[in-house]
Amino acid sequence: MTTDPLVERYLNHLRIEGGLARNTIEAYRRDLAKFQSYLEREGLPALERVTSASLRRFLAVLRAAKLSSPSSARCLSAVRGWLRFLRVERLIEHDPAAGVAVGRRGLRLPRTLSRDEVTALLDLPPQSSLEDARDRTMTEVLYATGIRVTELVKVEAAQVDLTVGCLRVTGKGSKQRLVPMGETARRLLQQYMEEVRPRLLKRRTSRHLFVSRRGGAMSRQAFWKMLKLRARRAGIHQAVSPHVLRHSFATHLLEGGADLRAVQAFLGHANIATTQIYTHVERERLKAVHTKYFPRRAR
Repeated sequence: MTTDPLVERYLNHLRIEGGLARNTIEAYRRDLAKFQSYLEREGLPALERVTSASLRRFLAVLRAAKLSSPSSARCLSAVRGWLRFLRVERLIEHDPAAGVAVGRRGLRLPRTLSRDEVTALLDLPPQSSLEDARDRTMTEVLYATGIRVTELVKVEAAQVDLTVGCLRVTGKGSKQRLVPMGETARRLLQQYMEEVRPRLLKRRTSRHLFVSRRGGAMSRQAFWKMLKLRARRAGIHQAVSPHVLRHSFATHLLEGGADLRAVQAFLGHANIATTQIYTHVERERLKAVHTKYFPRRAR
């Protein structure tokens, strides 16, 4: 069998059974396309002829192409998942990836802002424009909830509960979750919805929570650009992105003693292994507690 229909069969499985987002599906498609190109160059049209050695050579080809270690590992992981699926579906007799280790990736810790930097960003002196009031609210809500920027710009007005102080957001795989926010964010959001948003809409209607003067939803790109400008105004010299604020939210929660499972729920991670990138924070906190309270401290 040619590989193209089998790839599409696997991607459909991920889309329907796994509920993966479109961008994730496309990333899998690109990675599997690399593998298909490799098979064609190697003269391996039949998957039955693919061996563990073939996969190791494929990994070597990726490295020779100067693909980064995380990208190479992700690509090989996509291939492993595809071959495992084909074996479960009995479309191939054996899984050649079973004996191939993906290899350890170097731990790349997420970039974060300090608490003082976050305070400087959120407490910028307000300006008189409606856009500034909206942007201040969006930045506060993003940090207060830790949601993704895509989730932020897609939030609808009907998904806000100001009484409880939470948002209902739609994350990856179209999975919905309730995310609480702090009192400052709740207060700013209430003021925005009552005073700012109606003036931006000018009697128009929109289901979106955060809107432009034209009545359309704010875009990811517009928010990203706005956040960079606000960071510059706040005197923050490192690169600031929506994901940096998300990482800062998780890191500061753990520094304050939050449970890793709670942080996982807030972030909307399907697997706690994804959240464990932040465990270095927990380790440092525990080390500090041990150093402070252990009776046999160094003299």
